[in-house]
Parts: sequence; C-alpha cells; structure tokens
Amino acid sequence: MISLMLALQSVLAAGAARQQSVLRPAGPQADSAARLWWIAFWIAAAVYAITIGTLLWAAWRAHRRVRTGAQPPSSAERTMRRAVGGALGVTVAILLVFISYDIGAGRSLLAPSRSNYLTIHVTGHQWWWEVEYADTLPHDRVTTANEIHIPVGEPVRVELSAHDVIHSLWVPELAGKRDLVPGYHQAVWLQADTAGVYRGQCAEFCGLQHAHMALYVIADPPDRFQSWLASQRQPAPAPGDSVAARGLRVFLGAQCPLCHSIAGTPAYGNVGPDLTHLASRNTIAAGTLANTRGNLGGWITNPRSIKPGTTMPPSQLEPRDLQALLAYLETLK
Repeated sequence: MISLMLALQSVLAAGAARQQSVLRPAGPQADSAARLWWIAFWIAAAVYAITIGTLLWAAWRAHRRVRTGAQPPSSAERTMRRAVGGALGVTVAILLVFISYDIGAGRSLLAPSRSNYLTIHVTGHQWWWEVEYADTLPHDRVTTANEIHIPVGEPVRVELSAHDVIHSLWVPELAGKRDLVPGYHQAVWLQADTAGVYRGQCAEFCGLQHAHMALYVIADPPDRFQSWLASQRQPAPAPGDSVAARGLRVFLGAQCPLCHSIAGTPAYGNVGPDLTHLASRNTIAAGTLANTRGNLGGWITNPRSIKPGTTMPPSQLEPRDLQALLAYLETLK
C-alpha cells in the first residue's frame, strides 16, 4: 500500500512532464537513437516474417509430398543451395546497413562544433542529484538539486561524477544512458528541441532507493532560462514576517545547517541538497513527492518512512516550530 501511494505521489509530482519514453525523442541525440531502433525493428520484423513464412511453406510442401508420395525433383538440392546463398548475402547486406547507420548515429552523439556552450556539473548521491551550473566567477555559480534547467535548441554539456556508488543518468527523450563512476569524470550532451519537462532516472542499481532517484530536465525558451538562472544566483530572501523569521531561527538552531546550505544565511552544509531556492522546485526527495507544504512537513518529520535508508535523520520539532519552519522554507523561491 505504501509503495502504491509513493507511486501515485511520483506521478503527481511529474506535473506537466510526460512519461519517459525512448520512442518520443525531443532532441537530436535521442532522435538518432530512436531512428536506429526503428530501422532495426522493421528489418527484424521483416526477417522474422519471411523466416516464418518460409518455414510454413516448407512444412506445407513436405506434408504434401508425404501425403501424395511424390519425390522431390532432382533440382531441389541446387535450388536449396541458391536459396541459402541468397539468404547469406541478404544477411551480410543487412549487417552492413546496421553497421553504417550505427556509426552515423554514434557520430551524432559527439560534441557539437560550436565552441561556446553551457556546462552543468551533475553529481549522483544516494539518492539524489546535485546540479551545479559552472561559471568562471565563483559567485555566479548556481547549485540546485534534482532539476536541470536548459535553454531550448541549444546543446548543453553535462559533466558527470558520482559521490558514493555507481549511478547512471538517463533522460530517454533527450539522450542515452551514461554511467557516473566514483573517481571518474565523463560527459553527455543534452539538447531539447521543444520546451517542456522531461523525466530522467538513475538507470544503474545504486542501493535501496534506486527506484526513487528521478530528476527532471526543464527546457525553457532562452530568455526564460536566463531569467531563471539570474534568479537562482540571488541569495535567499530575508524573512518577511515574524513567523518566517522564527522558522529561520528554528532552521539554524536545529541540525539542518550541518547538511544543508542556504545562501545569505550562516548555513553552509554540503552533505544534502542546497535549499537556497527550494520552493522553486517541483518535487522533493528526488522526484518522490510533489513539493507541497504537507509533503515537505512529512519529509522533515520522518524522511525514512518515505525513503527507507536515507541518511537524513528525523526532526523532532514542536508543532509550532515545524509550521514556522515550513513557512520560512516556502519563501525560498
């Protein structure tokens, strides 16, 4: 029952995101992979149909000869050799077509020719995604979690690393899978040709909550993306009322700053996700729950009831303090 409820919560958390599917490509890399898949599918379907048809025809011929007592013609063996040779030639031709198209599809996944592009660093943790937007100036770098914002129509270089175990980044509608291995760095290119929200997933078993390690790629028009990036560079706003101010004091007085950071406050923890703009995210707990006040309260109070095995400890807060903390976190947009 709990698993069903979590699955429903995950669907609701997706919001405008379509269900992930490799058969609905929305970028050039995924489009090349999908075309290769369809070519392989239709050729395999044709070969299967011809093979089964030939087998049925041969079985029918053999049955008719047994029933009538007719003998196979003297040229039957020569005809069979020609058929086998022709089938062998067709097989070689099909393999050459596959190899040629596979090489072409592989080239489409290489780095684009342009020299200036957006670079994003993604680090896999058990069980969430840390996302950092690189910049030459340290104060202009942006750190968020479980969401990757990109501009529509522009290639984005995503550099990958793992903090603990092997993870695998997979956004089926934009690109193929790429492993994140501790101690190694590699990259994948993402490009969305259409604005939208694209669901991604960890595609490598990474522990107890592997299935609840999702992320969303949000593709916006370039001007809207720049506005989002500029807003993310701002520190957290100061509390606007006494309740939010109390919530900030609760946050700083509890164990929260040991793991989380909020720009503009004394909280500089780097174990868990950066919370500077928590309220602007669509989900919490790596896509497990929609980012609502009730879900956030449940997550803070007892995260292990939602994600067993998570390293985030439960918070024993008085109801008044919890409500004040939630009021403050809701201001972090």
